[in-house]
This record gives sequence, C-alpha cells and structure tokens, in this order.
Amino acid sequence: MDLDIAGNTALVTASSSGLGLASATVLARQGANVAICGRDEERLEAAREHVLDAAPEDVEVLAKRTDLTDPDEVSDLVETTVEAFGGIDHLVTSAGGPPSTNFLETTERQWYQAYDLLVMSVVWTVEEAHPYLHESDEGSIVCITSRTVKEVADGLLLSNAVRRGVIGLVKTISREFAPEIRANAVLPGTIETPRIEELVEARIENGTYESYEDGLEQLASDIPMDRIGEPEELGEVVAYLSSPHASFVNGVELPIDGGLMRS
Repeated sequence: MDLDIAGNTALVTASSSGLGLASATVLARQGANVAICGRDEERLEAAREHVLDAAPEDVEVLAKRTDLTDPDEVSDLVETTVEAFGGIDHLVTSAGGPPSTNFLETTERQWYQAYDLLVMSVVWTVEEAHPYLHESDEGSIVCITSRTVKEVADGLLLSNAVRRGVIGLVKTISREFAPEIRANAVLPGTIETPRIEELVEARIENGTYESYEDGLEQLASDIPMDRIGEPEELGEVVAYLSSPHASFVNGVELPIDGGLMRS
C-alpha cells in the first residue's frame, strides 16, 4: 500500500533499535526521508545502514547521536534535521524502557530519571518540532508508549506510572494542535524487540524458560493471535497513522498487542 508520504521528512527518536528503528524503516521504505537518533554511535550507524537498505535509492537517512534526556541535544537534533531536509512533516517519539523495579526499591532519583526519559523527552521534542510540523501540510505526531498505560505489568512500576503522562499529553495536543497537526499514540504489547530478547535470555539463565523458543511460546500464551509481535508490524501502523490515509484519525490510543488487552 502506497501511503503517499514519499518525499516527506520524518524524525523518529530512540530509533537505533527496537520499535523506533522499525518505524523509521517502514517510513523510509514508503519514500520518506528519515532522521534517526540514539546514544550509541556504532549501533546508530548500523541502524542507518539498515534503514537505507530498506529504502528506495532517492531516500536520505540522517543519523545523529542524541541523549533524549538532554533538552539541548534534542534541540540540536531537530535543528540538524531541518537543516538537512528543509522541515519536518512527521514526528515519531519513542524511548527505551526504565529499569524493572517495585515501589519500595525505587529511589527518588529513578523517578526523576524515568520522567525525563519517558515524558520530558517527548515534551522537548514536540516543542522543538512544532513550528515545522505546523508549517507542513501533513503534520503528524505518533508517540510510541506501552500497553502498561492501560494495564499494569508486574515489576514495571516506573513504566506503569510514568508513561501515562504521555497519553495525557497526546490527548491534549491532539485538540490544541488540530487541524494543522494530528497526534496519536500506539500502545505496543509483547513484541520481539531487543528488550524482550534480553528478558527471555535472563529467564533462561534463572531456569524460568528452557529455551528461547519456549520463552516466546510462554509469552504468547495469553495473546489471542497465539504469537508475539514483530517490530515492523508496529512500524506499519506508525507509518499509516503518520500518513494522509489517516487524515481523520486524531487523539487515539491504539493497542498493537494481538488482542491481549481486554478493554
């Protein structure tokens, strides 16, 4: 399906791996020029090559090392993207997950770090990108969050509590910025990202799972689709929501979880 975004510019944060990378890859495959970012230079360059390999020859990919918890670096990321491509049409925000913890073990510092990582990184990026999204004829924002904004997960206190701020932000700006800019959120469930791979490997080591395949099977046991998701399945949805084909979709919180969520 041609999403009619060829020649547009998309900025995708936290995109050197996982769901951010998958989203950038699909957007580039659809012909959009893409700016990606991450904190690890080597991983970021590998991600850039991955996105280029999937894209048509005329697509350009900018990779810039960025710490999303530093507002100055976020500002520089947006400025560099605009200098390279002349503007920004689509913003996709993502962020790595905070550490697994429970309430009594969590320090005050960890709360602040999680808030900067999950909420303020989005605030700073949206603030910086807003003028360019407003100028675009197809301005869109898609925030990748987690199904934990709807259903809490054991051991993921910080994700459970803090990510909900992004949903409040999306719902608010979807009204404030319309009709020039649409804003939506996607809520991924269990998807085979590097974080899930690490989780499975850790549980193999402690004896919870017998093998990697056994781990995936057990993680999928409650999912109606009887499997966990692939990153680019989420990327396809992100690209659709960014595109003019979703021109009347605004302010939604869309689960991408194979039907796991019950409400």
